[in-house]
Amino acid sequence: MEFQPEHIHREASLAKVLAMLQASPVFGGLPAGILKELAEAMEVQQVQGGATLLREGEASDTIIFVISGGLRVTRRDATGQRLLYNQVQPGQSIGELGLILQQARAQDLSAVRDSRLAVLSRQAYQRLLQRHPTELCQVFVQAVYERLRPQHEVPVPQRMAQTFALLPLQRELDQDGCGTALAEDLCRCLSLQGRSGHLREVRDPASGAPQLLLNGQALPHEALAHLEDRFDFIVYQARHADDLGAEPEAWTRFALRQADQLILLSGAHAPHTPSRVEQALLAGDGNAALKRQHLVLLHDAHEAQPVLPTPWLMGRTLERIYPLRRARLGDTQRLARFLTGSALGLVLGGGGARGFAHLGVLRALQESQLPVDLIGGNSMGALIAAQYACGHSLEQILSQTRRFAAGGERLTLPLVSLVAGRRVERDLRRMFGERLIEQLWLPFFAAACNLSEGTTSTLDQGPLWRAVLASNSPAGLFPPVLQGGALLVDGAILDNVPVQAMRVRLGTPLERRRGNGSIIAVDVDVRASLRADSGLARLGNWQVLKRWLRPGAPAAPGIADILYSAGHIGSLGQRQRARAQADHYLEPPVAGFALMAYAQGAEIAELGYRHAMEHIEQWDRKQLLNLKPKI
Repeated sequence: MEFQPEHIHREASLAKVLAMLQASPVFGGLPAGILKELAEAMEVQQVQGGATLLREGEASDTIIFVISGGLRVTRRDATGQRLLYNQVQPGQSIGELGLILQQARAQDLSAVRDSRLAVLSRQAYQRLLQRHPTELCQVFVQAVYERLRPQHEVPVPQRMAQTFALLPLQRELDQDGCGTALAEDLCRCLSLQGRSGHLREVRDPASGAPQLLLNGQALPHEALAHLEDRFDFIVYQARHADDLGAEPEAWTRFALRQADQLILLSGAHAPHTPSRVEQALLAGDGNAALKRQHLVLLHDAHEAQPVLPTPWLMGRTLERIYPLRRARLGDTQRLARFLTGSALGLVLGGGGARGFAHLGVLRALQESQLPVDLIGGNSMGALIAAQYACGHSLEQILSQTRRFAAGGERLTLPLVSLVAGRRVERDLRRMFGERLIEQLWLPFFAAACNLSEGTTSTLDQGPLWRAVLASNSPAGLFPPVLQGGALLVDGAILDNVPVQAMRVRLGTPLERRRGNGSIIAVDVDVRASLRADSGLARLGNWQVLKRWLRPGAPAAPGIADILYSAGHIGSLGQRQRARAQADHYLEPPVAGFALMAYAQGAEIAELGYRHAMEHIEQWDRKQLLNLKPKI
């Protein structure tokens, strides 16, 4: 029998609809009398998660306001595949434009979870318009304007609780308490951003009757109606789904239906193929396809590296896979930040020895308790980011990088490059072994320029050493790294500080735009003057040799200077775009250090630390991590 608490069938009160309209940034400005008439003219409806409310091509004869729950806008492409668009949240409305212009519906609209709606029909709208033409025309034109504004300019509406369903995929995760432990830890982490509630159903030991527990305390079923008023985040803990073929229990179906996002929980070493019950739950009525879906792979606390996540993608539509270690609250905190769109991405640019400033920035972030959830970079930035993603300490990274840079390289027959690059490849393989990027606890990427396609390649799969090598192979100086026949070189040719790549990774497949997390970018690429002495008629080997042998000789840039400048000139045009896409853009003052000043790494790192601390003191840390005081 379907789990249906009493409040699901009860209509929302007039006061609830009025409160929603009053809180609306668009409709809240109407006079109180008109606002009351608007609320009274609406029909309140309760719809079940997964229900299709409107279909593309139908007549636009209603405006729908969301009181609680959420709606998903979708379309079908030419092949019939469903395309997901934005979610309509509590306090928002949809349908104004079509109703006013009398156009057909442009998309499908479905309930992403059980929702209460207030529906204004065309007839009711026209009656209200006859009585209050000026006021209502103004407010509905404003509503249409808000709908058509660029997404990043739209103010964040007042929202009700974000809801998550945690579904263990194996019976033992329930039996050993792992599902409950993760749900409790997740609520603890979410409480840093707002009020959080953990809801689960248990069996009374004496009677065997089902009982609801909210944060460990008994909750009457009728109190479910008010949960979204009390909490900013609600975690519904469902029970395991195994492959026994049994019909999923009512509580699990109910919990999944209430969720905006689904969190699948599996043991890291369990079979990766979806079970029959999982398939039935997530594909039964199509409702799961409307939700953001995540997979948590639970590892033992001291496992050296996570399992390869790729096999888990087969048969599932996942936004992201999260490797978590038992009893590691830091891993769960990262999960919470991703779920709520408040993850922090750090982008480290290239710049030779000046890149040691990145170590100072990392130290400043650690001391300021600003955790890095994703890290990526180019060239020297990729080398430091990769070591940090492996869990190396800042002191270890400093010493390893200095040893790596001191290795030197042999000149070769210049048919492909000036140097062979074999020593660099050998030392990177020693540093990282054969570890795959996908098997890092901290997500990482390296940027490289794809000379074959004229684009920036973002390397986030495959051997870690190979990605770092490609990002540290300046064209002409080192041989390109081959990838399926394509030639990869240092990414600075097109994008030395790859903020765009980070912005894409912070976004979700539904909304690749600002607002899904924060980015800190660090640019250490100092643009030096590349000019020869005005008295020189021709630049040749002799002029360069004289400059090396006699410090006072006329300026004559050598091949390394020319290749470095040529390799960075394209990224200079991207600098303004990178600044615009980053939330914070740091430029440590490293111009006084030469590109090859690796012996001064500690000094450069200290400068980067002081520069970062000066800026961090001016940031709003609570806004950066979406932290909110408890109410």
